[in-house]
Order: sequence, then structure tokens, then C-alpha cells
Amino acid sequence: MNNQSITKYWKMPAAEVLADLDSSRKGLSFSEAKSRLLKYGKNEIQAQTKRPAWKILLSQFKSPLVLILLAASIISGILGETVSTGIIVLIILCSAVLAFFQEYKSESAMDKLRKKVSLKTTVIRDNKPQMINAANLVLGDIVLLDLGKAVPADLRLIETDDLLINESLLTGESFPVEKNAKPLGVNNYLPQAMANLAFMGTHVAQGSGKGIVIATAKNTELGKTAHLLQAKPQETEFQKGIGKFGILLAKVILFFTLGIFLILAVFKHNIAESLLFSLAIAVGISPELLPMIITINLSNGAQKMAKKKVIVKRLMSIEDLGNVDILCTDKTGTLTEGKISLEGFYDLTGKNNRLVLADAWLCNSLTVAKDFFGNPLDEAIIVTGKKEKVAAEIKGCEVLDSLPFDFTRRKMSVIAECRGKRQLICKGAVEEMLAVCRKAKLNGRTESLAPNLKKLKEKFLRLEKDGLRLLLIANKEIGSKSKYGPDDETGLILTGYLAFSDKPKETAKKSLAAFKNLGVRIKILTGDSELTAVHVCRELNCRTSKILLGQEIEAMTEEQLKAKVEAANIFAKITPEHKLRIINAYKSLGHTVGFLGDGVNDAPALRAADVGVSVDSAVDVAKEAADVVLLEKGLSVLADGIIEGRKTFGNTLKYILATINSNFGNMFSVAGAAIFLPFIPMLPVQILLLNFLSDFPMLAISSDKVDEEYLKKPKHWDMKIISNFMVRFGLLSSLFDFISFGLLLLVFKANASLFQTGWFWESFLTEVVVVYIIRTKKWFWQSLPSKTLFYTGLITTAIVLMFIYTKLGVFFDFTPLPLPILFLLVGVTAVYFGIVEVAKKTFYKKFGV
Repeated sequence: MNNQSITKYWKMPAAEVLADLDSSRKGLSFSEAKSRLLKYGKNEIQAQTKRPAWKILLSQFKSPLVLILLAASIISGILGETVSTGIIVLIILCSAVLAFFQEYKSESAMDKLRKKVSLKTTVIRDNKPQMINAANLVLGDIVLLDLGKAVPADLRLIETDDLLINESLLTGESFPVEKNAKPLGVNNYLPQAMANLAFMGTHVAQGSGKGIVIATAKNTELGKTAHLLQAKPQETEFQKGIGKFGILLAKVILFFTLGIFLILAVFKHNIAESLLFSLAIAVGISPELLPMIITINLSNGAQKMAKKKVIVKRLMSIEDLGNVDILCTDKTGTLTEGKISLEGFYDLTGKNNRLVLADAWLCNSLTVAKDFFGNPLDEAIIVTGKKEKVAAEIKGCEVLDSLPFDFTRRKMSVIAECRGKRQLICKGAVEEMLAVCRKAKLNGRTESLAPNLKKLKEKFLRLEKDGLRLLLIANKEIGSKSKYGPDDETGLILTGYLAFSDKPKETAKKSLAAFKNLGVRIKILTGDSELTAVHVCRELNCRTSKILLGQEIEAMTEEQLKAKVEAANIFAKITPEHKLRIINAYKSLGHTVGFLGDGVNDAPALRAADVGVSVDSAVDVAKEAADVVLLEKGLSVLADGIIEGRKTFGNTLKYILATINSNFGNMFSVAGAAIFLPFIPMLPVQILLLNFLSDFPMLAISSDKVDEEYLKKPKHWDMKIISNFMVRFGLLSSLFDFISFGLLLLVFKANASLFQTGWFWESFLTEVVVVYIIRTKKWFWQSLPSKTLFYTGLITTAIVLMFIYTKLGVFFDFTPLPLPILFLLVGVTAVYFGIVEVAKKTFYKKFGV
């Protein structure tokens, strides 16, 4: 017996499949089923082994930045600075606990997927129908499928009766798929093309059938999706960027701390004092507030996004959402309405004709069965008929009999009595309808169909290539008889046709334009045919020059796929595995990739993307796998989310640039001053206080405004730009430190305490004002900071003056500054402000920031 492989069953006749699986149409015996259940296991998607809570918590401390701060807290403790130590440890713990709860919650995705298949199903065992738990299905079981029932495992169909299966959750296809039990002659396995297979997780939209179980649990298509979902979540691009920044920071801190220690030890000959001062410098230049700044930025961003109907599940994804430059999305429900609608009810000249709609209303499975579950085409006819008030045309008509749809005829008919005339009204697929029509109604006249057949075929083919689903309408007068059958569906008069589509959303074109303005390229990933996808894209004025099909992707290596994806913008007839490969190809090319999906088949791609986006109406597993959930499905709300993400990223970067400018400028200054000063330029306790007070205004940076120009393009971490900024502006900051040193020593003949207090004051001023400069590419007066940021800076300045001029200063060995020194250093800072403002413009222009 074949062991859970479906690589050949679609090619084999039903009898051979039954034989290969040691089964029969009478089903398995209970004893055999029990034996197979023990051998192959339950038909359940096993949840991945969850990491213990303590492991998840410990993983939050692996970031290089966190390790630096932990080292800083230890050093601070050695120096006796218990307050600084407590603050740093508290910041680290708050950030770690927040990340822990987010990650712990996200690991419920597999549980949701497993619950999805916990259902009952009907099988034949010992030649009798039996209701069993779907988890107890085994290879070879014969499963009965009925209207509305979920498919409990992957099946090779052996009998079908007008069977339509909705595979939208698996493939993304909008329309139900016709199924039959015939062997297929194709060699390539693609779920969308397997007309004789039914897949776990899909459901019956019409008709009934029987199938033999050919795959269970992890071997099903749904199980493969679950297996892909088990992959460990990757770090976000933002987390990678923070990690790289932490490594850069660690290298620079180690280099300068060691260098300053050696310089002080050589020139001051006091090893203990030199060591303590160097360690204080290491703590002082560590951006201990960065985790808190990031958390505040992200939390504020999440609150703003929630007001715009974008719910953030994983805070770190906000930054990446702003940096997305490739957005992969299905078309159904995103670019389109997500439901089948009747585009038009036309006569053969292409004009809307209410009589055609009236015939379609009468020849309708819902009209006949009065059952509103199932066929979306017939539902669309009913909806349009009510809107068009077609009741007037069918007043007095009565449906006497019907010939239901089947896949051999591919049409249905009704016998209706209308105004004393008995008619057979028929509706069906193009080729099958043209084969049974002899005449056509054109311009009010009934003519022979033959002379017009070629032109009509070309017209219908053109419409189908435009992505429309067509049904033809025909009728004829028919006499009274005891029983009607398919033989009566001949000699019909073709009267018109119906055109169906999943219409583009009214807001989609505007949303696509918004994404273009934001520098985000949209890529359509769909299980639908390329014709349908192209039609939607053309309606929305999207580029359709390059299309990749699932079967083409299947034959490509990873390198070949990478070479093709940049030019392609439509990927049609693809599987969940294809989506993963496409997303990974874009990521390997350096893109930040977002993926918008709502089906079971989308869950692995949601996990693999830099930012997984789902919607509130999605299946649970998709929402759990996503980083961001939209409260309404559409691109417009996502565009708002991207803007908020860019604002958050921009404000975080402001803190980093301001911090490295000031902190590393101070390091350059200390290294130089240590050579010629007879005392250390600033006491360790003063360095720690300076670092804390200068960071305080940064807590308000999340409220700062972000320039419109900054929001127009995705932004990415660039260590080259950050390191260049650190060196150039750090040296510029150090230059003004040395100017202050000269003034204090040469003009005012400052002693050690006065010098240290003066440099503390000048260092604080330059650190505060530089925030107001680098926060915008524009001239300062063209883009003013938020009031919160501005006033926080003023308040902190007042606090610094309080330390200098009150008894509080005694605890930090401050000396009250004479007013000439105070204002002269303010003047130095003003000159520094102007020069940095000019240097900023030059830097941004050179590096294209």
C-alpha cells in the first residue's frame, strides 16, 4: 500500500486507486481502520513543540544592544552608582517582558490550525455509512461529501454528482471549482489543476460526491501549510538593524574605552582613577534609553495605527511596516470586492436586456430550490434581479420543472409557463450552449446562428480573456409532456449572455496610487488564473507586462526565480510553497517584504514576510500568524499604517543619530583632553548625570513631527551612513568642546571643578540643540519640532541650571558658573548650532539620505 503519496493518484482510474490502497467501495472494516490508525497516526495537524516560557524570556536578552546595557549596569554598580544601575536594569526588564508577552502569545498559531480540522465526517465502513471524528480517518477510508460539508482529508474522488468545491482558503480562487472522478493526463502536480482531488479544509459548494482518503494530517496540502508555519519566526529587519547597530556600538565603545584608559594611565599615572573614569565613559556613551525610546515610539505608533483601523500584534513590526518596499497581496477582497457580481445581462449586440435577466432569474438553482447556499453565480443573478426589479418581467410566470446542472452537459434548464406560453429556458457554459443552439436573436430578429457563430465565438473569447465568467442564455417554446429531459435541450434560440466578475474595489485605484507615491511596489500573488488577474490589474491601470505561473516557478531554481521576480508583478496559479519562495526571493534581493493574506494557505507566507498583514475577517490561523491585523480589508488602511510605521522609524533614528553625535563627540574630546589636562575633564558621576539628563528630552521624541518628504520612500538601516554620521558629527562636536576647553583654561583660568562644570554645561547644551537640528533635513525654521519635544528640552535645561546653582550641585562636585562663562558657552553653542545646520545639509546631500 502506498504510504501517503498522492503523486500518482490523479492519473489513475478510481478502481486502481482503490486497489493500491487496499480498499473498496464498501469501505474499510473497523478492524482494518483501527490497524491503520495505529500505523499512520491520527488525522491531526500536530502542534510544534512549544518553547518553555523561560526560554522565550531568555531569548529577549540576546540582542547586542541589551548585552551592552547589561555590561553598563554592572560597571555602574561597580562604580557605586546604584540609581543609574537600577534605571538601566529597569529599562532592560521592561523591554524584555513586553517582547516576551508578545512572542508567547503569537505561538498559538499552530493550535488554531489544529482546531480547524477537529470535525465530524461520514465514511463508509463495513459497507455502512458511519459518522466518525475526522481525526480517526485513515488511508483508504471512503468519505461521503455533501453540500456545505468540509473536506476532512485529501481525497481522490471516485464519484461526483454536480460537485463544486470552494477552494478559496487553499488557492485563493474566487469561483467554486468543478470536480469529477476522471483520471487526469497531466504530469505536473498543482492543486488548482487537480479536478479529481478534494483537499482538506475546503468545503462543498454544490452537489455531492465520494472520495477515498489518499493523505492525512501533515501529508495533506493543509498539513504542508502547517509544516511551513512551524518554521521559527525570523528577526524583523528592524531587529536586525538594531543588532547591527549594537555590534557597531560595542566595537566603538571597546576601542575608545580601552584607548582612553591607556592614555590616562600613561599621562596621569593613576591606574585606579583611569580605570574608573574609562568605565564611566563606557556607561555614559551607552544609549541606555534606546530600548525605552523604541518601546515608547512603537507603543505610540500602535495607538495611532489603531485609530486608523490597523491593529499591531507585534510591536517591532511597526518599523518594518514603514520600510516595506514590496507588498505581496492576493487580489480577492483586496483589490476586488471579494464576491462574485453580475457585471451585465446582455443581448447579443452587447446591450443590457432585462428579458435576458428575467430568463436567468427563472433558470436559477436558487429560484428552483429556494436554497441560498452554494452557487455564487446564481446568487449574483438573484441580487441583480432584485436591484433591477425584474419581477415585472416574470409576473405570471411559473416554473413547472427543471433539469439540474451537471458537468457533462454544463448547463441547466427550466420549463416555465409564462403568459400562456410554455418555454424551455436554458443557461450554461459557452461551448456547450452554442452546440445546442440553432438560431440567435439579433437586433430584435431571430436569425440562423451559423453565419454569426464565428463572430460570436471571437466576442465571447475576448470577454473571457478580459477575466469575465460568461453564461449564455437561450430558450424555445416547448409542448406539454409528462417528463422533460436533456434531449429537449436542442434547437434553442440564443438570446444573450451574462458576464460575471469579482469587481475591483472603488477605492483600489486610489490606494494603488497612494502606494506608488510611498515607493511601494504591489505584487499580485493569486491562485486564480492569469486572465482573471490581468483583467483586474488592467481595470486598475496596473502594469501587467510580466506574469509568472505556478508551473513555471515549480521548474525554476532559487537563483532563476530571483532573476525573474523583479520584473514580474503578477504570480498566478500558485501554491503556498510558491508564495514562500517568491517572498524569500524578494528578501534575498534586499527588499523589505510585506504580505497581505487571509486564508489558511496564506499562513506560511504571513510568517515568512518581514511584515505579515491579515484582516479581522480572516481565518484564525492567518490572524495568529500575522504581525498586523486590519479591521477592514483593503489597501487604503494599510497605506495609513505604512505612513505611521515610517514616522515611528524616523523618530527612532533621530534618537540614534543625536545620541551617537553627542556621545562619541564626548569620547573624542575626552581622549584628546586626557593628554594635556592635569585632571580628568569630567567626573564619572557627572558623566552619568549628563547622559541621563540629555536623554530625558528624547522621551518626547515619539511625539515629534516627521517631514512629508521623509514619508515618501521606504527607509532602511544603513550602518555606513550611521558610522559616517558618528565620525563626522562626533568630530564636529568635539571641535567645539575643544573651543570651550580653550576658553575655560586660557580666558577664565578655570580650576578642575570650574572646568568640569563648564564642560558639563556646554556638553548638555550641544546635546539638546543637536536634536532640533538633525530631526529634519530642512532648515530648522522650515520644520519646527513638536511642542512636547521643544518644551521638554527647555524644562531639562532648567533642571541642569538648578543642579549647577543650588545645593544639589554639591553631590556632583559642581561649582556655580560665573555668568560670563555661562553666556559665553551659550554663544559657543549657538555657533555650533549654525555650523551643524549647514553640515547637516551637506551630509544628507552627499549620502542621499
